[in-house]
Amino acid sequence: MHERIQQLSPRLANQIAAGEVVERPASVVKELLENSLDAGATRLEVDIDNGGIKRMKVHDNGKGIEREDLPMALARHATSKIHALEDLEAVATLGFRGEALASISSVARLSLTSSRDESGKGWQVSAEGRDMQAQLAPAAHPRGTTVDVRDLFFNTPARRKFLRTEKTEFNRIDDTIKRLALSRFDVSISLRHNGKGVHNLRAGSGRVEMERRVAQVCGPAFMQNALHIDVERSGLRLWGWVAEPAFSRSQADLQFFYVNGRAIRDKVVSHAVRRAYADVLYHGRHPAFVLYLELDPASVDVNVHPTKHEVRFRDGRLVHDFLFGSLHRALADVRPGQREEGTSEVDTGEAETGERASGIQTGEFAGQHKMPLSNRPSPANLQQQMNTYGALHQPYREPAGIAEPTGSLVEAYVAAPVAPSMPAASGEDIPPLGFAMAQLHGIYILAQNALGMIVVDMHAAHERIVYEQMKVAHAAGGIQAQPLLVPVSLAVSQREADCFEERSEVFTALGFVLQRAGPETLLVRQVPTMLHGAQVEQLVRDVLSDLLGQGDSERIGERINEVLGTMACHGSVRANRRLTVPEMNALLRDMERTERSGQCNHGRPTWTQVKLADMDKWFMRGQ
Repeated sequence: MHERIQQLSPRLANQIAAGEVVERPASVVKELLENSLDAGATRLEVDIDNGGIKRMKVHDNGKGIEREDLPMALARHATSKIHALEDLEAVATLGFRGEALASISSVARLSLTSSRDESGKGWQVSAEGRDMQAQLAPAAHPRGTTVDVRDLFFNTPARRKFLRTEKTEFNRIDDTIKRLALSRFDVSISLRHNGKGVHNLRAGSGRVEMERRVAQVCGPAFMQNALHIDVERSGLRLWGWVAEPAFSRSQADLQFFYVNGRAIRDKVVSHAVRRAYADVLYHGRHPAFVLYLELDPASVDVNVHPTKHEVRFRDGRLVHDFLFGSLHRALADVRPGQREEGTSEVDTGEAETGERASGIQTGEFAGQHKMPLSNRPSPANLQQQMNTYGALHQPYREPAGIAEPTGSLVEAYVAAPVAPSMPAASGEDIPPLGFAMAQLHGIYILAQNALGMIVVDMHAAHERIVYEQMKVAHAAGGIQAQPLLVPVSLAVSQREADCFEERSEVFTALGFVLQRAGPETLLVRQVPTMLHGAQVEQLVRDVLSDLLGQGDSERIGERINEVLGTMACHGSVRANRRLTVPEMNALLRDMERTERSGQCNHGRPTWTQVKLADMDKWFMRGQ
């Protein structure tokens, strides 16, 4: 049967468009709020009933809409924000397609009331899913606009069935409000659900007010573990807050990224952030951040998708490298002493298992007598103890070059005997990680600093130090090799031996000198100097495994750091290795100098701070 081509009715065309723009109640709230912001609103009030399924009302104090323009506001492709193609190519407003109100009114009962002045008189236009026959009538209203949307999808029951529970739909709206609240600190926002207040966010423009709102939206723990960054280069500016690696999440629920004030999701951005955290994030965890990228509007295309969640950068490589470089440097500077209180806990509000960044959980102590705080050692006594520990600390002696250490890895950290004339440490001289007191179970270093006690995972910390040394050495032109007195014969598969011959330059750059002695035999003649004494056989096998697993020889450069990490892990001090106090102190000082020393190569934390006040609570001192 031959079907003739027909033009769709306005109602059907709008309902088709609504399928792209209006996915759920949160989509409606997002479009209405963006319209309010484009109208210059500085105060937004949102009322939600039944998760938005029953009702959504948004009131603003913007400039309002002229009476003559009200019917046009509900028409498709009607907008005041662009007039020519040139406007679209450099659009700076959040909305510009002219589809939202028309789409919403085609699948819901919508009324729009607006006033342009302070007279208290306005006009209202309404539509109820019919063929866009808008009804106009006078109405009392202050300056601004109110949009009231009821009974979403009342005339499209098939779509209404796809909506989730009231709680789920409201959570989506709440997320939308939070995302928008972080894009406009200068706008006050209130949210009520079923008549109960949920958010009341005050406007502010200063750094303190901004951080207060970020803490309200992302939680105070995020701000306590966040680094503020502000970098500008090549016409690009990146500013905001990134959480320290120790504050990671089991899901990507605290990731807010804005381009010229618009919340977006972008593959270029995601890849750059993931690479920046690659060396410091525990596997399976997700970073947390609130970041703002500012650039010329003509350099980014926002007209990629009707929801405007996606953008396309004119120069994606420039944006990627700028984001990666800025975040990489910011995270590299996270080291002991940068923060007054050290690291803090990984989010514990999630039901999950795994490593915790820091903090000690203690139960209630029953039957303990309360001890007054006056029984705590006096500051003078504490200072005397710190002076004693300071006398044990030996000044670190820098090696002649990172690539040319001598002796074992641990010996590289041990300096000359303590000079009798070495001054005792004063309060100002106490380093961030303090001075070592003891070693616990051959695994942890216990140290005392000005705030209380420091606990260090010596293997994890040393692993990071060696890894950073190897990265510097590799970048400077390769890692120095040291000949083995007796070459190590290694039985491998023919595939592994072939891989070595194809990638021999990689092994050379890593400080290895190998030779193929047969179809399935390799001879190891030289190893990296700084890994002298490590398990050479297993080390070579791991490097071969990494190379084979990569599969693409041209991409091996991106994996060099992973290979270096494997090597550093094998070359670090192992558990149950007894360290002297000078060795422990030298390790602490290196941690304070080393980039990213808060995490090992696998993203696990290397140290934690236990405050004296917390220890007082354990024993109910002063309670």
